[in-house]
Amino acid sequence: MVVVPAGSFEMGDVRNLGGGYEKPVHTVQIPKPFAIGRYQVTFEEYDRFAQATRRQLLDDQNWGRERQPVINVSWEDALEYTKWLSEQTGKHYRLPTEAEWEYAARGGGKDKTWAGTSHAPELEDYAWYDANSGGKPQAVGSKKPNGFGLYDMIGNVWEWVQDCWHDDYKGAPAYGAAWEDTSVVRRVVRGGSWNDTPDYLRSSYRGRGYAGRGNDTIGFRLAQEIE
Repeated sequence: MVVVPAGSFEMGDVRNLGGGYEKPVHTVQIPKPFAIGRYQVTFEEYDRFAQATRRQLLDDQNWGRERQPVINVSWEDALEYTKWLSEQTGKHYRLPTEAEWEYAARGGGKDKTWAGTSHAPELEDYAWYDANSGGKPQAVGSKKPNGFGLYDMIGNVWEWVQDCWHDDYKGAPAYGAAWEDTSVVRRVVRGGSWNDTPDYLRSSYRGRGYAGRGNDTIGFRLAQEIE
């Protein structure tokens, strides 16, 4: 885990490269430090949970397990993993909020297009995506980290966050909290994947998926409350 300091940033499409899903740009305060996983959760880590709770092992598509990012994991699965890990360790693990995720991806208040760079020729140094992935996810931590020392914040696999999906940021929380809505059945994913073009990897880009479904492009990353 990497401790991310408190601070504020402009959340959303600050470079005007996207659509309405990423607007309006708004100031968000991250009121206290939190920790976030240096890497995406791997099959090695998730399989321990599955075996301990007698769950069926998730399909790795014959791409390998161990240090590969876990895939075919639903938001509901990821949430159960955070609860189990919290019980096992006595620490409070959870999914990051969407605001926390973007703040961490940006390395704090920076407005780089992608996590780590705004220069397209450098993107392959930081991310696995459609042009260099070989058509599958790769072992975590194989590329350069961003300014906070976080690996694969863009590309490799999409990452579930806590928030429910909303079509824009009108009414979004201003203090880094998750935006929940009991009437919404889809949850937000961030970061893009091995199968996506660079536009989907932008730090402000937002995706969505049904909470009970996973696929071979989605994984997750842990957050942790700092006591």
